[in-house]
Amino acid sequence: MADTALPSRASLAGRLDELPFTRHHLRLLTGSGVGWALDAMDVGLISFVIAALGQQWALTKTEAGWIASVGFIGMALGAALGGLLADRLGRRQVFALTLLVYGVATGASALVGGIAMLLVLRFLVGLGLGAELPVASTYVSEFAPARIRGRLIVILEAFWALGWTAAALIGFLVIPASESGWRWAFALGAIPAVYALVVRWGMPESPRWLASRGRIAEAERIVTSFELDAGIVAGPAIRKEPPSRAITATTRARVTTLWHPEFRWRTVCLWLIWLCVNFAYYGAFIWIPSILVDAGFDLVRSFGFTLIITLAQLPGYAVAAWLIEVWGRRTTLSVFLVGSAASALFFGTATTEPAIIASGMALSFFNLGAWGALYAVTPEIYPTSLRGTGSGWAAGVGRIASIVAPLAVPALLLAGGAPLLFVIFGACFLTAAVAAWGLIDRRGIALDDR
Repeated sequence: MADTALPSRASLAGRLDELPFTRHHLRLLTGSGVGWALDAMDVGLISFVIAALGQQWALTKTEAGWIASVGFIGMALGAALGGLLADRLGRRQVFALTLLVYGVATGASALVGGIAMLLVLRFLVGLGLGAELPVASTYVSEFAPARIRGRLIVILEAFWALGWTAAALIGFLVIPASESGWRWAFALGAIPAVYALVVRWGMPESPRWLASRGRIAEAERIVTSFELDAGIVAGPAIRKEPPSRAITATTRARVTTLWHPEFRWRTVCLWLIWLCVNFAYYGAFIWIPSILVDAGFDLVRSFGFTLIITLAQLPGYAVAAWLIEVWGRRTTLSVFLVGSAASALFFGTATTEPAIIASGMALSFFNLGAWGALYAVTPEIYPTSLRGTGSGWAAGVGRIASIVAPLAVPALLLAGGAPLLFVIFGACFLTAAVAAWGLIDRRGIALDDR
């Protein structure tokens, strides 16, 4: 009797890795990237809203810090839960759900009349945001051909710069225009709720995830559609499914497996990097508009400086996207983190307008390039059955630092001003640069599909 077994998971993965970059890949990258940009727009907006509400509502530094931090509390929980759900329910489903949650909560924030309700809604926003980011990078990495996988993830991360630039433009043009400007900014942040419908119905599920769940026929249809788009019409080699080495699908087992001897050291290093980079990045960029206002610049001028500084993010991503397939993941990540440390020290001691702008742009360039490399390497160090969980928990642990950072900044400014604050940020970047060498580098190597 003829062998009618469906293609194995291994053959499906190999076919994905051997594909050229197609229109299907472009559509997938763009679709995921738009969601990523909308995330960044929301996170970026809160820094401008805090500066405006600090004046309108006469907020204390502690109250302003809590508006930022409560969102990161939600992001910490969302990242851990989102990764687990992505491994259980699928990448696309969770991606769409998270966009819906934070889009609706952001839109509702435009209607608040006091700080208590704003804090509740910012927590819900964070819950959606935190779950979406690691899921999106996992999703794209599982479609990307091995030889350009890192580059595509950095390009995906570059959409963050587009979103943050959009936030800076809204902050510069909309928020100072009237007392209700911050409400209009939040209303614009509701766009992800509509985009969630596009994601849900217009993008395919990850074939690697489908295959890991035994849904080989569905995975085969999706891979075939990508091959047809590339002009590949030959049928796949037919063979039986090999014995599965997939990691058990229970939630507790997946989390515990992160500390299995095979993964323990990379998990420790990855979590340390996420902690350090989150603390330094969000401590700096959430507070930069307010720090500039406190330095004597008016709201419009402060927001204008922040917009210029933000524009340097895109070149940082572009250079990282090129270097990550030339130098590899660890070297690129480490170099950009060292550059971030030097830039932080420069910014903390800058006193003139040219120095503030130059050092701020350097910080944007190196820090966002480092983020691109970090998001590229994170999904690669775990197998398919653990990838969403590993990425989500790393991001979730990192969010602990992003919770602490906005609350710690006022105390650090009081203790030693901007110089002390940015020395601490620089030390965080250097620590992360060292930890980067504890990760594995899978440049050009097929993803582990266990």
